[in-house]
Amino acid sequence: MQELLIWLPLLIDLTAVFLISWGLLNLSNDRRTLMLARGYVLLLGINLLVRQISTRGNVQRLPMLTFVLNSLLTGVSVALAVIFQAEIRRFLENLGAGNWRYFFPQAGQARASSRSVALIDEIIEAVRELSQNRTGALLVIETGEAISEKDIHEPGVKLDAQLSKELLQTIFQTSTLLHDGAVIIREDKIVAAGVILPLSERKASREIGTRHRAAMGITERVAECFCIVVSEETGSIAVAEGGKLERPISSSNLREILENKLQIKTNITTTRRVPRLQTLWHKIKRHYQK
Repeated sequence: MQELLIWLPLLIDLTAVFLISWGLLNLSNDRRTLMLARGYVLLLGINLLVRQISTRGNVQRLPMLTFVLNSLLTGVSVALAVIFQAEIRRFLENLGAGNWRYFFPQAGQARASSRSVALIDEIIEAVRELSQNRTGALLVIETGEAISEKDIHEPGVKLDAQLSKELLQTIFQTSTLLHDGAVIIREDKIVAAGVILPLSERKASREIGTRHRAAMGITERVAECFCIVVSEETGSIAVAEGGKLERPISSSNLREILENKLQIKTNITTTRRVPRLQTLWHKIKRHYQK
């Protein structure tokens, strides 16, 4: 009984830290946000380790390092509270409402993953046919918070329609009134079409048209989105993120990019081809170039 009472506080302590860490790592599905949360948890662990070493014995060891880590942890905590403002609000709302599925999202993620695979197939098929027909198109895909109307010139026409390749192809037909603008995709919905985006002010090649410059412009302003562009002149496919344009992109590479951005984890038992080392290297290179 005495041994249980000795180990019980430690067990409670470790369980509480685990739950807090779990909550931080589930604040967002965005890759950058997830890396920030992991870094914060790692900093907590380092700070705890240094405190344990410093407080052993009667003499305080590592006083300067302890002071620096405590100050850094305080500053990082305040910064993360600002960065994770929306995520923390959702966290508290679900906690207050007793929505425990939010904290254990495995089943929901599996369903979301299957929906995202179907979504990727629809986008791939639509972009492929638009490319073959040399029909210009501009798709803005949100990966985090919704794009504010302050970041665009004209909001276009609100649709809030289920995404399908037929709808995308119809919107970008030259005979329609919405073909000149962009469509904004949020999860599995086309929320707006005919959206006029700001143009990038960066110097670019003369071969780049208005659609490409608009894709660069919106991704310069909004970090949590990327764009797919189909050239009307050549039919080539390009992807814009962080104000940078990557072109031309093949359909297979576009699928890999979409799976990466939309957090799709494919099972190794599937028949899909495993990315080669060269493709993996390009992914890592693109990540550190942001």
